[in-house]
Amino acid sequence: MPKGEDLFAAAAAERLAARAPLADRLRPTRLDDVVGQRHLLAEGAPLRALIEGDRLSSVIFWGPPGTGKTTIAKVIARVTAKAFEQLSAVSAGVKDVREVLERADRRLGEHDQPTILFLDEVHRFNKAQQDALLPSVESGLIVLIGATTENPYFEVNAPLLSRSTLFRLEPLDAAATEELIVRGLEAEGAAIDDDAREHLVLMTTGDGRQALTTVEVAAALARARAEGQPPRVTLADAEAAIGTKALRYGRDEHYDVISAFIKSIRGSDPDAGLYWLARMLEAGEDARFIARRLVILASEDIGMADPMALVVADAAARAVEFVGLPEAQLNLAQAVVHLATAPKSNRSSAAIWKALEDVRNGVAGEVPPHLRGSNYYGAAKIGHGAGYHYPHDDPRGWVEQEYRPREADGRTYYEPSPHGFEEEIATRMARLRRENPDGHE
Repeated sequence: MPKGEDLFAAAAAERLAARAPLADRLRPTRLDDVVGQRHLLAEGAPLRALIEGDRLSSVIFWGPPGTGKTTIAKVIARVTAKAFEQLSAVSAGVKDVREVLERADRRLGEHDQPTILFLDEVHRFNKAQQDALLPSVESGLIVLIGATTENPYFEVNAPLLSRSTLFRLEPLDAAATEELIVRGLEAEGAAIDDDAREHLVLMTTGDGRQALTTVEVAAALARARAEGQPPRVTLADAEAAIGTKALRYGRDEHYDVISAFIKSIRGSDPDAGLYWLARMLEAGEDARFIARRLVILASEDIGMADPMALVVADAAARAVEFVGLPEAQLNLAQAVVHLATAPKSNRSSAAIWKALEDVRNGVAGEVPPHLRGSNYYGAAKIGHGAGYHYPHDDPRGWVEQEYRPREADGRTYYEPSPHGFEEEIATRMARLRRENPDGHE
């Protein structure tokens, strides 16, 4: 390339970089500068060790948008001695893949230099396109770095997945998101009001790219009215940038709202439960936090009165992970309605609390000999298992025998309530005891 054209290309690249989105301009070049993902990138963490030792084999990065998949790949590009090629499965086809593989083959033969292929959105490739990569990954011609927001167990071919190490990236927490927002403001030369910063953190936690894009827009709005003064982002700027009005939902109200939510469901008011759910979702509350509280409530406040409550709550929690918002609001709403309208009982919760209290207060004792493990050589010689009655040998499927040490005998922990399915449990337990031929309670 002539010298003049070389200078022109360099100038164009410099201008393009200056006009790049804030998220791209702030993309880290060192592992230490990557925000979040400490389980993978902290000192001594597995992924960091592989990157620093330039010993990375084929990997799949799986995580939500804005968690650093492309960023980590580009850091790898800077530190590896391997050649680095990049494709997006959104626009690339088999022809593009074959061209990369041909260059990799030539590079390896002529310069003994391996190649890393970073394939963004790998789940967009169909089976045939993914199959085209398989022989080269298997032979080691390329090291594949695949990035996906979708569950790779469903979207990546099993043979390709089995030849790759899966690293899961987690959504950025509030602290990591705030760190990114501060970096973005410094790069934009802008200050920010406290309530505006809190709103940005609340509404963008989890997605670093969204956080920086929002900062860029908010800073531009602040700069437009600054009249030559240093720009300062206000709450109005933050709201306009993200398109969402700030609900007054500070740290204290976070606990108040979740408390009202739980008490409404415990009180069997589905409408109140749905209202507080809507408040939390609109305020940007972490859907996984809401789901976890529903799973806890299903056992604590419903328990065996409706055994399906835990199944429904757990299904909603899994849907939050698998589907994500906004659609997962439907799953959460279904769980709220089911739990609020279910019969209530805290008897299983109270039972474990009583048992824990006894154990902590020193109610202990040896495991009775007839309950001890007897499935190993010599157990019978020392009396382990002797005298144990196998319940299935009894026509009733139940026999009366001691299941606790003498020190804990006679203590009742679980007492079924008359609500829902527990009424049937109480009836069955009473019948079994009446049928005991020895008459023991």
